[in-house]
Amino acid sequence: MQINAQNRNEIQKEQIMVEILFGESSAGSMKAAKCEDEEYKNGQSLWIQGSSDEVICLGFMLDMGYIGEAVDSQYRKDFIYSMYAQNQWEQDDEYDNELKGLGDVYAGELARLIRFLENGEPVRIWYSDAPYSRCGFYHVCSILKDYPNEVSVVTQPEHVVKKNVIVTYHSWSEVAAEEFAGFLGNERKLTSNEIRMYAEMWGELVLENASLRAVVNGTVLSVSEDFYDFIIWNGLTDKPVKECRLIGDILGQVPIGVGDWWYAARIEHFIRQGRIKVVEDSENKYARLIKRCEI
Repeated sequence: MQINAQNRNEIQKEQIMVEILFGESSAGSMKAAKCEDEEYKNGQSLWIQGSSDEVICLGFMLDMGYIGEAVDSQYRKDFIYSMYAQNQWEQDDEYDNELKGLGDVYAGELARLIRFLENGEPVRIWYSDAPYSRCGFYHVCSILKDYPNEVSVVTQPEHVVKKNVIVTYHSWSEVAAEEFAGFLGNERKLTSNEIRMYAEMWGELVLENASLRAVVNGTVLSVSEDFYDFIIWNGLTDKPVKECRLIGDILGQVPIGVGDWWYAARIEHFIRQGRIKVVEDSENKYARLIKRCEI
């Protein structure tokens, strides 16, 4: 069911709208996009009415790692830290402690969402085909199935046309704060049957409990942890290269919504195996000079 602009404005005036996103960057942009006083340009709202307090960030990275335990378990908190901690350009204790607390932050965000749901507030989910986002969406539906709240979704389009230029998107992290309101035309209500369907999909993934999940031809599948390895090997030769350069090239050339931390973790795995050689080491993993090992 498509939501027109008039109905959306009436809903927003009557009550708050909880925005759910699955990444730090996109949630930060959404907080900037939420504004108490709407502005219009050519009949188009420039901002999304509301407060930044209505934005929930569930950055649990649910496409990676085992999911048999609860998302706010110590395993998940440790996993989130292990991924983020790889990208530390400076060994800073304060920053390291902040990273260690991210799992608790997301657990707090989940608790905030539950309180909003118990108060009967409507929620709007912003998700894309990036694996972490799709998995986050399915997981949220496993929670929403137990509540009668109104739920709507905004699915990120593959591309939009701006002034005769086609702009492609791979995740909501690529969208600037002032652009979010322009996507509200894609908003639609999610039926209870749809919520149950996505919740069941999440349940199946949990039962499989693989170490990695990927979006293949539009479907979230449990895959082995070496699923993306070919991308690393396609970019790595016997010529030394900075690890950050290799990962940056991968992210630019293969934009599938997989975080740099996963590639860094796999490179570290191959270094331990002796399949990748560290030509010049560094305290920061991303600054290392690496190459393929001679066979």
